[in-house]
Amino acid sequence: MRAPLLLALPLLGLLSACSEPYDPQPLASTGNATALIGSATVPRPLSGAIPANPFMASNGSSYMHADGYSSDSHPGPGPLGGDMQVSSRDGSRKPGGMCPIHTFDQQGRLVVLCANLMQFELQLLEPRTLKLLARYPLPPRPSTFHALITLDPDKIMADTSGAYFYVDEQNRVVIADAEQHIQRVVHRQDQSGAWSFEEVDNWDLSDKVPHDCVRPTSWFPKGECDPITGVMPDHQGLIWWITRRGRIGTLNPNTGKVQGIQLANEEIQNGMSVAADGVYLVSDHAMYRFAADADGKPVQGWREVYDRGTGRKVGAINQGSGTTPTLLGERYVTITDNSDGRINLLVYRREQDYAGNRLICKLPVFDNNASATDNSAIGWGRSIILENNAGYTSAFAQKDWQAVHGGISRIDIRTDESGCDRVWESKERSPSVVPKLSVSNGLLYFYTFEPQPDGENAWYLMALDFDSGQTRFKALSGVGQAFDNNWSPITLAPDGTAYVGTFGGLVALWDKGVNAVNEPPRFSEKQTNRVPE
Repeated sequence: MRAPLLLALPLLGLLSACSEPYDPQPLASTGNATALIGSATVPRPLSGAIPANPFMASNGSSYMHADGYSSDSHPGPGPLGGDMQVSSRDGSRKPGGMCPIHTFDQQGRLVVLCANLMQFELQLLEPRTLKLLARYPLPPRPSTFHALITLDPDKIMADTSGAYFYVDEQNRVVIADAEQHIQRVVHRQDQSGAWSFEEVDNWDLSDKVPHDCVRPTSWFPKGECDPITGVMPDHQGLIWWITRRGRIGTLNPNTGKVQGIQLANEEIQNGMSVAADGVYLVSDHAMYRFAADADGKPVQGWREVYDRGTGRKVGAINQGSGTTPTLLGERYVTITDNSDGRINLLVYRREQDYAGNRLICKLPVFDNNASATDNSAIGWGRSIILENNAGYTSAFAQKDWQAVHGGISRIDIRTDESGCDRVWESKERSPSVVPKLSVSNGLLYFYTFEPQPDGENAWYLMALDFDSGQTRFKALSGVGQAFDNNWSPITLAPDGTAYVGTFGGLVALWDKGVNAVNEPPRFSEKQTNRVPE
């Protein structure tokens, strides 16, 4: 999936000397639009749960894609469209910017990654009010300086480094920074009530990962620059890391030992997914399963080559799959390829010792020559939900909105594993969001737009029914470019609030009368470990 913090923001207007206000200023909506299209709906809960990763925070709170499976499903609720409330935070002041990646601490506060052209930082925010409680600056990425000297913001758009961080079981953020370090960061409140972030661990991986990158002291480096894309813990407690140029490794947080290998002539631009049986990732050539040997070194289990097409598609990061692998149950993993004409949904058997054809199905999706996705699929039980991103580039570069073709599909794996079937297809448009599923109410959440008479777009949180694919409602987020989500995810908080990172900052939407909670939903051990079939 496209790392949405890559905020290819315009090169002008981002370098003001203002500081980030603690009390948020709302985003300015540039026009009037219908507040709710459709009507409020009722919850239709789904059964089952995703197995928990013992080294990550609660499912739905810990990771961009919700959990170690990258299921993009949240165990808690989402808005039902009942008298929707909206708040927003204008991030246009330095060093605020767009806040695209959202996680939550044990009390439901937001731990978000925010960025503008020059700086990245962690922020701690109050639920719904979006009041800033604490901030933690991170080093600027090399792509920032590269974009400046080339005047090419695509250098930022194509950079996924640092996007895939997680919150661990002790409420600490684990993140790879732009200096090839993995940091572990905790937030605390002092006796006066003030919050702050504090680094508690820092591991230097620069001897394993080349870092001769563009920077103010070296504008034209000669060596290799290979930023760390993301980190994820396996079920034994090793922290796995991946880089753009195909390096894969582990960090033992108890000993500090680092191990690594490299895929020859392959790139990794999506996140990892982890189950008890292994680590799954996709390069721009193939789908992989890995495990660590007794010394912690990554060992390839199996490799499946897919059709990578003949070039990079509009809005895509590279010539390859745009999806982080999504795990389903104990047996399946799914991605899409990058085939010309129409991309294909691919479903593989995960078992290491499987002797037959590992590919269960290869199903073309969306319209010919208008088929692309750069976002992870939702996976629940035997069902896979995909959106079509064909025709969208970015919030600042998009000119032709008719080129955004749209399409959302649900595909189910047959119980006899003889293939996959298309259950429904919606023509709704969701240009670039990472969609999410609420297990508590059976709604799928997307982000769409409606053109207005003055030429602006009104942006809406959109809910589709999981079973039928019917659109239940569209709740207005705001009007104008500032409300374009620009490849950010939707994230469902434990209290049912939906958060969307936008080009201008961050938006929260929730049902009136639903109170914010201090504790996330709790699940019994049986529920947490049960796999939907």
